[in-house]
Amino acid sequence: MTENDRIATAARLHVALRRKTGRVTDTEWMSVNVEYATEMVRFARAHATTTNDLDLAAIATRLEFAMEPLALEARVKAAAAARASSAPVIAKDVPRYVGRLR
Repeated sequence: MTENDRIATAARLHVALRRKTGRVTDTEWMSVNVEYATEMVRFARAHATTTNDLDLAAIATRLEFAMEPLALEARVKAAAAARASSAPVIAKDVPRYVGRLR
């Protein structure tokens, strides 16, 4: 989905949450930040479950689907950072034993 689709879906969720729960959200931030969008989807689904609101649950699912490419990108970056931080660092100036054991 394009960025415009993500913003439009986030705006729909914003309007639905404002109307049904009184919750005010940041539409633009929701369309670019995976953690914030995930939390808003969780909040919307929790409210939809308690009030049996199928429309709110559908909008939350649509936003989750729209954010999936960004979520995948974030997971890949996190995995790369974890691999980079766990790689052993070998200092160039420290002498090492190069021979063999007897």
